[in-house]
Amino acid sequence: MSSSTPGSPPPADGLPSVARRHLGALARSLARPSHPPTPLLAGASRRWQRLAPYVVVTLLTALFVPATFQILTMDYQVGRGPATLLALAQAGPLLMLAHRPLQAWWIVFGADVVGALVLLAPVSSPAPVPLPPLRQELPWPWSPTVVISYLFVLLALGLRETRRTLLAVWLTTGTAGLLLYLIAPERDASGVVLLPVLGAVVLVITAALRERGEAQRRLVEQETISETERAGRTLLEERTRIARELHDVVAHHMSVITVQADSAPYRISGLPEQAREEFGSIAASARESLTEMRRLLSVLRSDGTEGERAPQPGLDRIQQLVEATVRSGLPVELSMGTDVPGSTEDGLPQAVDLSAYRIVQEALANVVRHAPGARTRVSVTAAGSHLTVLVVNDRAQRPGSPLEATGTGHGLVGMRERVRLTGGTLDTGPLPDGGFRVAARLPLSASVVPSASLASEDP
Repeated sequence: MSSSTPGSPPPADGLPSVARRHLGALARSLARPSHPPTPLLAGASRRWQRLAPYVVVTLLTALFVPATFQILTMDYQVGRGPATLLALAQAGPLLMLAHRPLQAWWIVFGADVVGALVLLAPVSSPAPVPLPPLRQELPWPWSPTVVISYLFVLLALGLRETRRTLLAVWLTTGTAGLLLYLIAPERDASGVVLLPVLGAVVLVITAALRERGEAQRRLVEQETISETERAGRTLLEERTRIARELHDVVAHHMSVITVQADSAPYRISGLPEQAREEFGSIAASARESLTEMRRLLSVLRSDGTEGERAPQPGLDRIQQLVEATVRSGLPVELSMGTDVPGSTEDGLPQAVDLSAYRIVQEALANVVRHAPGARTRVSVTAAGSHLTVLVVNDRAQRPGSPLEATGTGHGLVGMRERVRLTGGTLDTGPLPDGGFRVAARLPLSASVVPSASLASEDP
């Protein structure tokens, strides 16, 4: 019986168990596609875009089936019957790439392995003149058409599947080529190395394109969330303004009416009983109106406190925001001062923490919309009792018009509202070189300005 101490090495079977676990995960990723069997570009708005994948795979199949048959019969001297079956099995599944690329890979991969074994069979011909022996310098185990068609399969996989699935496909392909080479090492083994190398290049490029598209989609979703938040904030401020007016004007006068109606019988002598009852009825109606007014004010001033209990983004998530923007194609540099508080627990007010994040988010969204490709610099520093947020972008580098030629101006308005909420200052404007600058100065000891105060300052 042995016991392990804190400093002792892990058990001897630790590494094999970890390897088996990872290999099992890779095998499972090959068995289950990571996406439903929906066609590629199924969500496109135009019909020709939705039909384009089917046109491409049809053309590929029509091209590779006869080309594979021709090479097998003429170069590798395979009989017409086996060559026909191999051509259909190796190139026919290309029709499935638009909606089921992983299932197509399984069929193509199995057919390619079988085809490599068929090419090892001795050549025979019923023709009067025997065919020349199979040349040893021909590529093996993968023929040229197999390599090219297989790259198209990997291209479809890279656009749909996860990194784990792509890694499993690549490892399976390389392992199969190595095992086939060990069967016939005297053959030309250029295909054993060529296919994994070209496959890795295709998988890396397509995976990068897919992840960039996902980053752009997340950025669009983030912009939509920002627009929704701005609309909700505007609605809340308007409701607060209405509630303040009702409280200051209507509720005040109703209170005066109630007091006067209740005190009239004591201030005026000789009132008849009918007049006393009338004043009592007026006071009761006024009190009932005040009760309804309080209910209405509570509804108007309701700002969704239940939803605000969810964690709000702050300075600790600016790095993730910048990385998502970089993946969408915008070169952004981030500079965070070492003296910047990391969270509200370190003394940074929650309003300042959230406002700094939203200002950077809105500024980067404006650069994406109005200056695509422009080099952008984001700087967050703390000096004394103030936090400075600076976002500066150069002139747009990409040729063509911006994504949005005009704007509503709500973005800058939202920034100013957030800065006013914390009692800070905001400076925005174009630069002489064609860029744009957003500079916010937020107090680190800010106290939130009530929404009603903001509304009362509006002209």
